[in-house]
Amino acid sequence: QMCIRDRAQGYTLEQAMNEAQRCIHCKNPACVSGCPVGIPIPDFLAKVAEGDIAAAYEILSNANALPAISGRVCPQENQCEGKCVRGVKGEPVAIGRVERFVADWAAQQGIANVATAPKNGHKTAVIGSGPAGLTCAGELARMGYDVTVFEAFHTAGGVLTYGIPEFRLPKAIVAKEVARLEHFGVKIMTDTVVGRTITVDELMDEMGFEAVFIGSGAGLPMFMNIPGVNYKGVLSANEFLTRINLMKAYLPDSDTPLIHPKKVAVVGGGNVAMDAARCAKRLGAEVYVVYRRGMEELPARREEVEHAEEEGIIFKTLCNPVEVLADENDDVKGIPCIRMELG
Repeated sequence: QMCIRDRAQGYTLEQAMNEAQRCIHCKNPACVSGCPVGIPIPDFLAKVAEGDIAAAYEILSNANALPAISGRVCPQENQCEGKCVRGVKGEPVAIGRVERFVADWAAQQGIANVATAPKNGHKTAVIGSGPAGLTCAGELARMGYDVTVFEAFHTAGGVLTYGIPEFRLPKAIVAKEVARLEHFGVKIMTDTVVGRTITVDELMDEMGFEAVFIGSGAGLPMFMNIPGVNYKGVLSANEFLTRINLMKAYLPDSDTPLIHPKKVAVVGGGNVAMDAARCAKRLGAEVYVVYRRGMEELPARREEVEHAEEEGIIFKTLCNPVEVLADENDDVKGIPCIRMELG
């Protein structure tokens, strides 16, 4: 019922090489300045263009701890690809898809870049095993630090595991990246809520950690400040996605089953909204995305919007909910909206 396969299909070797050959190797590559971790993009594309994927993976993984993940879920159109000179008069080089191909190829070949400095004897703790915590742990381990990651949930990965659905980021890929870090020597402690079961002071004073990195997650959801948000059937995307992705609440024998709704409205237009809408669709609902601005202004990745449209999700743009209505049992039955115009 939850569409398992990866929705976006990956490149073949030939497609990846052809795409990498489109890079014109600018003197001052804007794609690198558009990348938050400064991957030397033209260098790794040059290796792919030659067909030397092992060398491309080494360049890529030296700069980025999680290439198989960022190749799938990074907002490339606003970052590296958004700055690509080829995009001025046509399509930018599909950097994200080539990155994904290189990382997947390395995983299939069993190649892992585990070049680490000698152990330096210093202990560091990382709180949270989401993308920030895993990246930090990987960088520190590579530099020779002894790293322990503390995770509140029973599975590592943070938002990569509980937030992003299987059809956009297969959980096996997240598990592989976590296993790669463990191969580096990173220790992962799940079911540990730092701040409750153990304090930061205790980590440092009693357990011998010299530094603590706090990457404790995206925090609590924001609800719209309108009447009726407490009625039954109003869920934050955080809870909806966590219960589906981590707790398998869509199964009939789940400990915390989800109501399988017939008709769902998702308020918002970002990637999380697309994930929630596409999950609701897979639960069998008729799904509406209600967004206050227009289609052009949707902050979600263009690819996610196109997939949502292909899957039959209905977009109600320039609509802003003003209230949630319910029946006599306090179950949601509708949302009146006001028409908006762009200003």
